[in-house]
Amino acid sequence: MADTSPASLAKELLAILDRDEGRLERIDRYINGKHDDPYMPPQADDEYKLLAKRAVSNWMPLLIGTPAQALYVDGFRPGTAAAGLPQASSSTSPQWEHWQRSRMDARQAAVYRGALGFGHSFVLTEKTKRGVMSKGLSAKRTAALFEDPANDETPYAAITVTSWPKGETLGKARLFDGKREYAVTFKAKGDAESIRVGGGKLHGATECPITRFAASVDLEGRTVGVVEPMIALQNRINQTIFDLLVSQTYTSHEVRYVTGMAPPLQMEMLDENGQVTTDPALAVDSRPKLDGAGNPIPANINHNARRFLFAEDPDVKFGSLPAGPIGSLIDSVDMSIRHLAAISQTPPHHLLGQIANLSAEALLAAETALSRKIAEFQSIFGEAWERVFRLAAELEGDTGAADDFAGEVQWRDMESRSLAQAADALGKLADQLGIPKRGLWKRVPGVTQTEYEDWEQMAEDDDSVGQLASALTRATPDTGIPASPDSEVVAA
Repeated sequence: MADTSPASLAKELLAILDRDEGRLERIDRYINGKHDDPYMPPQADDEYKLLAKRAVSNWMPLLIGTPAQALYVDGFRPGTAAAGLPQASSSTSPQWEHWQRSRMDARQAAVYRGALGFGHSFVLTEKTKRGVMSKGLSAKRTAALFEDPANDETPYAAITVTSWPKGETLGKARLFDGKREYAVTFKAKGDAESIRVGGGKLHGATECPITRFAASVDLEGRTVGVVEPMIALQNRINQTIFDLLVSQTYTSHEVRYVTGMAPPLQMEMLDENGQVTTDPALAVDSRPKLDGAGNPIPANINHNARRFLFAEDPDVKFGSLPAGPIGSLIDSVDMSIRHLAAISQTPPHHLLGQIANLSAEALLAAETALSRKIAEFQSIFGEAWERVFRLAAELEGDTGAADDFAGEVQWRDMESRSLAQAADALGKLADQLGIPKRGLWKRVPGVTQTEYEDWEQMAEDDDSVGQLASALTRATPDTGIPASPDSEVVAA
């Protein structure tokens, strides 16, 4: 059996961070536009290096942002508790109160972007002075251990680094197991002898309070995001754009030439003693100016479209070399971006910006692959959020909600459609299929949890007023005397 002491767990988890550091740093560089240089000749000068720097066209944030912007938890519907209690409403559930207290409406996006970029991210749920709260943790600072990393949702231990070692200052980390939290200090992630684990304190949960959000997990337990598989294609695009910039700089314009005529030379003035002078009044002679190797230095020729070229020697010939074509390189860039769109399941018009003359059916077909990809992420991340909600309920002492495995995360519908189209479709669902109208309120585009709860309250108030009016009508005897036009006067 493996050693599960806190010191052994800390060493193993920090070793995982040390092992994955190079891979995660490379992904982080590509997300932030710090890509590998394209190939260039060994004797490349500063101009080549400048073109290589300008050739970087960073598509990685778009690959992350496109699905991340369609992931937005808008509510949570509790299920039936284990104790047989009736289903609670979203607004009164401890899960949604914890969500609002943790400010997850805004902070959830960072969790998704981290998971999509690095392959996984984490959320820590803990007790604070303001109550039970959750916060996102970076994959570069956090590692977790699972007995079955492909199928388990609950780690048996996890660590998150709060500060890295710097100089003589030790690094600090927080270690969690199934019951306790430990303070960890270390000089370096790979220095197992420097790792020290302090005394533990109960964190209040019956399992490790860190939840993994993995974009994709295979049966070997490996997590892969949307960036790492696309690095090779990103490098290809950068190389093609670099070649395009080089061609554009050196061969995309005509080169004028002249034969049979020596270029003018830079001259320097000499005084009567044969010394170089800059005073024209003292100059009595001149000679060509020489470079460090003793060769004459040609004078700069100021030539443009307004100047006329001429020569005294009839053997002198003028001409021009044609510009080189760059259309094939432009087509190659377009093809590489289309490959990136196909492999990453990103609609081509999101990358190329070509949306003119596309029908609604064509746009829907282009968005199909992305919609399936987003649906997969919603399924994976939804399960992770449900565990976070159960942990929060347990830490708050709500045993019924802590055992609620029937709750469901409600994702906002981010599809682009007009309100008129949605209203027509929802009306048909209610009239033709008999679906309760109140059950369709959640599907109104753009409706928030607060608006939905306001509608429920308004409907209950209307029902109460209607029931009261009916009760008063039944309780009032019918005298048979008609009422006069005046509301307060009864006819005699």
